[in-house]
Amino acid sequence: MTTEVKRLIRVREDKGARFKRDGYGKKRQLSDSWRKPRGQHNKQREQKKAKGALPKPGFGSPVAVRGMHPSGFFEVLVTSLKDLEGLDPKTQAVRLGATVGTRKRMIIQEQAIAAGLKVLNARVVRKTKAKPAKAKPTKKEEGIEKSEKKAPAKAKAAAPAKKAVKKTAKPKVEKKAEKAERAEEKPEKKAPVKKTATKPKAEKKAEAKPRTAAKTKAKTTKTGVKKNE
Repeated sequence: MTTEVKRLIRVREDKGARFKRDGYGKKRQLSDSWRKPRGQHNKQREQKKAKGALPKPGFGSPVAVRGMHPSGFFEVLVTSLKDLEGLDPKTQAVRLGATVGTRKRMIIQEQAIAAGLKVLNARVVRKTKAKPAKAKPTKKEEGIEKSEKKAPAKAKAAAPAKKAVKKTAKPKVEKKAEKAERAEEKPEKKAPVKKTATKPKAEKKAEAKPRTAAKTKAKTTKTGVKKNE
């Protein structure tokens, strides 16, 4: 960018005015895009000083820098690789369209930079490392894995059988000697105590009757009167 272009851009900035729509800032639904005031009693249309300036020929920028980007390049909208053909990297800059996807955007951006063009809205995309895909095991490998898994179960089942064989491997003579030792160690059983024969209920009642009679006799001797008569 030459010094003359820089000077003209500075003049454009100093000379330019920001034209705002009447009522902007008072109502939310109104945008800042310029609309000409047409109201009969509108103060901006009457060019009152406090209401803002109207666009006039005196506010125009110099012809040499009209429509130029502040960086000193003229913008060119690019949406495909064909749009890059015939562009001048000295005077033109690239602006990628918003509808371009990330994958296609990276391709266009790389080719524009390689051609020496300036990208005004360049974007840095971090590439994520793709995880390596696990290879599916073949039928033979699956069969080997299954056999390896089943093998430990068989070994566990076979282990107790060996122990049982070792236990039953004792000779008969040793068994007899062990039985004899156990018999000697056992204490002698005490003879059961004989229980005395219990008298029947009829005999108990017979014995109880004379006692009651003796009591009645004793009562009669003291008082001299028979109470039971």
